[in-house]
Amino acid sequence: MASHSDTLVVFFGATAGANGGKLGSDEREIILLVWQIVDLHEKKVGKIQQRLIKPDTIELTDQCKEETGLSVEELCKAEPLDTVLQQFQQAVSAEVKALGRSSYTLCVDGPLLIRQAIHPEASKKNLVLPECFYSFVDLKREFHKCCPNAGPVKDLTLCASVIIKQPLCLFPDHKFSLFETVKYKFESGACSKTEAVDSETVIRARGLPWQSSDQDIARFFKGLNIAKGGVALCLNTQGRRNGEALVRFINSEHRDMALERHKHHMGSRYIEVYKATGEEFLKIAGGTSNEVAQFLSKENQVIIRMRGLPFTATQQDVLGFLGPESPVTDGTEGLLFVKYPDGRPTGDAFVLFACEEYAQNALKKHKQILGKRYIELFRSTAAEVQQVLNRYMSTPLISTLPPPPMVPVSTRDCVRLRGLPYTAAIEDILEFMGEHTIDIKPHGVHMVLNQQGRPSGDAFIQMKSADRAFMVTQKCHKKMMKDRYVEVFQCSAEEMSFVLMGGTLNRSGLSPPPCKLPCLSPPTYAAFPAQTAMLSTEAAALYQPPLLATPRTPQPPTHSPAPTLTYYSPQPQLYMNMNMNYTAYYPSECLNADSVKVLYKSYRKS
Repeated sequence: MASHSDTLVVFFGATAGANGGKLGSDEREIILLVWQIVDLHEKKVGKIQQRLIKPDTIELTDQCKEETGLSVEELCKAEPLDTVLQQFQQAVSAEVKALGRSSYTLCVDGPLLIRQAIHPEASKKNLVLPECFYSFVDLKREFHKCCPNAGPVKDLTLCASVIIKQPLCLFPDHKFSLFETVKYKFESGACSKTEAVDSETVIRARGLPWQSSDQDIARFFKGLNIAKGGVALCLNTQGRRNGEALVRFINSEHRDMALERHKHHMGSRYIEVYKATGEEFLKIAGGTSNEVAQFLSKENQVIIRMRGLPFTATQQDVLGFLGPESPVTDGTEGLLFVKYPDGRPTGDAFVLFACEEYAQNALKKHKQILGKRYIELFRSTAAEVQQVLNRYMSTPLISTLPPPPMVPVSTRDCVRLRGLPYTAAIEDILEFMGEHTIDIKPHGVHMVLNQQGRPSGDAFIQMKSADRAFMVTQKCHKKMMKDRYVEVFQCSAEEMSFVLMGGTLNRSGLSPPPCKLPCLSPPTYAAFPAQTAMLSTEAAALYQPPLLATPRTPQPPTHSPAPTLTYYSPQPQLYMNMNMNYTAYYPSECLNADSVKVLYKSYRKS
């Protein structure tokens, strides 16, 4: 009695785009299927069957037209893929039955047609494929098994007769044994950090929708076999998915075919696919916790992540929240609370469900209330469980903050006035200072203007000592000037210079300038005409150009900033001195330049 290996269905197809060694790489649809039954036992061949397929997008590349000889007009009259697949199954079953056989072996010239064309397209169109497309024989591989010393087999052309004659010519008495399989579904599982992962089997997928699950990623790579637990969703520093995943395949051949799906689409998004390493995969998916390993040891479970749980929530609270319509696998054994190393809850938990229906019922409770908090529910993966646990277990018990920027210790002999009326003049500031006017350094009043050349409501005043500056803050803070109260803060000359450079000064300390851009040549100052004002003789004599800068007549700089400073604010920070001149300060010519350089160097490193 003949076995199923004696009855072959030699199968061939073509797409509307690339064919041959690039079949399926351009995501084009299938337009042609050809098959013929071969009876090796009786050494007979059946009639060649050919079916054209109408794609959703009827557009053929020039290469396709040349190789297949098909036209758009012919395809417009064809049937869609699902109908042709039904015709294929019915025709083959009838012919095999007529031979007195109950099964057959599907043979193809290389795996690309099945793995890179049939399965991906059927997955996108939600078509159920016949069983024969999950197990097949690669004729090239069988040939090399029979003739190990033979050279490489050239790619066969689209001529169906050449393909069909292959089995009788090459394998008259051969028994096929190298059956390739396509996995029906992705298997979740745990991965140990001590496990050896071949870098030639790992890829990185980028651009994934944030709600993607491991099953969605496996669906994107449908036709290729992913290793058990081989999908690791990457998380950002906040523990949320960042749109990337590491995927581990069963061998390098499947990894190489996965790379050919670079910029294929998942819904409306295209996904980038790159090579990755086994070390990267283990960093994301590997774990050492026995508790996690035991939790993930249950086979074929759907994992849901819960986020935002009250810190006082118990296992019974979670089970009650999920309800009887979504029973958790093994009750409390199917719950895993994520905790810090000291045992404090993080508000995260993972839940196991035995089937998709229960998981869907649980997901319907997304953003429903437990206690006084709404709970987020997402699909998750075994790798995400490992990653979240690894992240929290490595969190130090006492949080450490980055050290503040190093600021030179300096005398706080300046004060800052904030909240000045926009109409305030120099005489108003002198009147506001009252008896403390005599303690102001010569050239020590600086009114800060905004980038449009208008008063910003701030001013800096240099006092003769830190004690005098302190006295001013005690006596004048929140004192009224016209219809507004003015805040007065003690600061240093370096802090004043830094603010004039575009940084900010608040009670938390210094903040760097709001925008860091590469150095550019300073702009011209035609937009800021010189202003004139009538000052009293005493004020004009007392307040001359600022003392912090090298005494000179302020004028627009004509040279590029000093090369030792890499960044500065894109617009010059302006201030007005007692001569009512607008002056723009850059790093190379700012007040107390040496101090500002130190500040900028420290912020450049941060």
